[in-house]
Amino acid sequence: MTSAILPGRPQPTVGGPATARAVCVLAPNPSPMTLDGTNTWLLSEPGSELAVVIDPGPLDDAHLRNVVATAEAAGKRVALTLLTHGHPDHAEGAARFAELTGTKVRALDPALRLGEEGLAAGDVITTGGLELRVVSTPGHTADSLSFHLPADGAVLTGDTVLGRGTTIVVHPDGRLGDYLDSLRRLQAMTMDGVDTVLPGHGPVLTDARGAVEYYLAHRASRLAQVETAVEAGCLTPAQVVAHVYYDVDRSLWPAAELSVRAQLDYLREHGLIEDRWTY
Repeated sequence: MTSAILPGRPQPTVGGPATARAVCVLAPNPSPMTLDGTNTWLLSEPGSELAVVIDPGPLDDAHLRNVVATAEAAGKRVALTLLTHGHPDHAEGAARFAELTGTKVRALDPALRLGEEGLAAGDVITTGGLELRVVSTPGHTADSLSFHLPADGAVLTGDTVLGRGTTIVVHPDGRLGDYLDSLRRLQAMTMDGVDTVLPGHGPVLTDARGAVEYYLAHRASRLAQVETAVEAGCLTPAQVVAHVYYDVDRSLWPAAELSVRAQLDYLREHGLIEDRWTY
């Protein structure tokens, strides 16, 4: 018998070269939430001396220096730092990394920027011949962005799509409606040349369409389960979590509750549960 093909066809290992233009430098911060650790992405056009780093990761000096060393070993100089979103496991090391590299830090959230220039949907970034297109993908957080790398048919998704398992909608900053719209936006990209997901955690996914469609189906299933739990008499988000996520490691229940709260908001906004149901 052959084993079932996992959603997105994940690569067997995490870290190292991923595409012709992307190398993953794995941060040493594994946990149930960060999977193997944070994927710091080093991007450069073949033959160019300039590189772009996406998500320097946690404030871990050894890791940040390893990113610089990885670039230098390939004959590259880091010229720009970008952030997918502001969670500490992705962004906490950005200021220190900027010191090490002399780069500016661009992000959607002005509080995370170092330099005057931010990021917005539709921006096209060109550094050393490398082209990246900024894609708005809020939902996990309000400031979540993805980066389309058209030359490699790839998209860097931060925490919007992970290399293994599914992500959370971080209520109240993250909103489920926004997240579903973001997944549909990514789905459209997979029908127009994107076949690889370079995630913020976990392995590279070589079936981008399969991964996004799995995420959409999973969200629909969870939403139906939450609605059923409310109809069955669950009165608090914690009760819904216990009802719906009974088979999930309890260490993940606090994170699951954030997603449940976002789902409850969505159900109320769409008139699928009574508005007087409070939490």
